[in-house]
Amino acid sequence: MLELQDHGPVRELRLASPPVNALNMALVQRLNHEIVAAAQQGVRALVLSGQPGLFSAGLDVREVTSSPPEALRRFIDEFFRLQERLARSTLPVVAAITGHCPAGGTVLALYCDHRIMARGAFRIGLNEVQIGLYPGYTIFRAFERLVGKSRTAALLPRGAMLDPEGALGAGLVDELTDPANVVPRALELAGELVALPPRAYARTRALVRSDLVRMFDEPEEDVSAVFGADWITGEAREHLGAILSRSRG
Repeated sequence: MLELQDHGPVRELRLASPPVNALNMALVQRLNHEIVAAAQQGVRALVLSGQPGLFSAGLDVREVTSSPPEALRRFIDEFFRLQERLARSTLPVVAAITGHCPAGGTVLALYCDHRIMARGAFRIGLNEVQIGLYPGYTIFRAFERLVGKSRTAALLPRGAMLDPEGALGAGLVDELTDPANVVPRALELAGELVALPPRAYARTRALVRSDLVRMFDEPEEDVSAVFGADWITGEAREHLGAILSRSRG
């Protein structure tokens, strides 16, 4: 589900939930736990990685569509808590985007400090609208923070996905490298951050991420209300059902 590997002061959290690293309740809870534990255990930086060719396909479609309303609400609250944990993390987090990264995979990357993506026939972006889902205000603002207002207006309402070069040009990722080098490069960058004067780095990092943290200090939406029973609408179930049918085929 989640593999941990320490590289000196840097800890790699590797998503390992086959076949597509879907974010279900168990994995989201584990990520929440490990982000907190890393800081308590003296880790200095985190790398969040996936499998070759795939970072994460996003929220677990089977779990989302089969959960009763209260269970779905708990899951969405836990996923929002994970976003907040990443945003507030005292440890820098480098996303090693090892391949495809739609929807919830992109959401995780938005809250990291740096994003390194594999070159190749991969896609990244917030495609929620294409499957009948609403991304929400906080995710919208985190996306806008990276790509700017005009690109957000062009991309988000149609759920557009970008190839690695397009993502780099838009500012959604910071760097591209060969697929085999994504994790090593992320670990290298994390090591560079750890080597900086710690007090000056921490204060400067907090400064540049203060807008991200404020999104959780002053949320514009009640997550439980917005993403409650009405989040999975009829049109969403139709599109999600089609995804499940294709995966079974």
